[in-house]
Amino acid sequence: MTLPAGKTVEVFYDGDCPLCMREIRMLMRRDRAGRIQFTDIAAATFDPAAYGKDHADFMARIHGRLPDGTWIEGVEVFRRLYAAIGFGWIVAVTRVPGVSHLLRLGYHLFAKNRLRLTGRCAPDGTCAVPAARAPAELG
Repeated sequence: MTLPAGKTVEVFYDGDCPLCMREIRMLMRRDRAGRIQFTDIAAATFDPAAYGKDHADFMARIHGRLPDGTWIEGVEVFRRLYAAIGFGWIVAVTRVPGVSHLLRLGYHLFAKNRLRLTGRCAPDGTCAVPAARAPAELG
């Protein structure tokens, strides 16, 4: 699978994650050149198998795909997204060795605790990866 012409990165995001959606909405507003393809992994029409992955893979951390089909994950996805919207100066700062290490650590901790941080755990504290929604569940 390749990206449509003019797209520089495809981002696979969790549309059910309130914090994630704040970032995605900002990126959508600023993507005036249409360089980003946004794919909601929480949508009933999303089929992870079409990408050779399962739902849990996509839920574990943010994924991106480059025009040549190369997969990227975590902080590198954000670097590509920010570069696509013209925030190259932010990308440059994220590559500074100490900053880069802290960002990777911070994102790892966020991704590991994302369901808890966004209020999507059961009252008993268990946080299972939500299953992909079936079309009937969406009404």
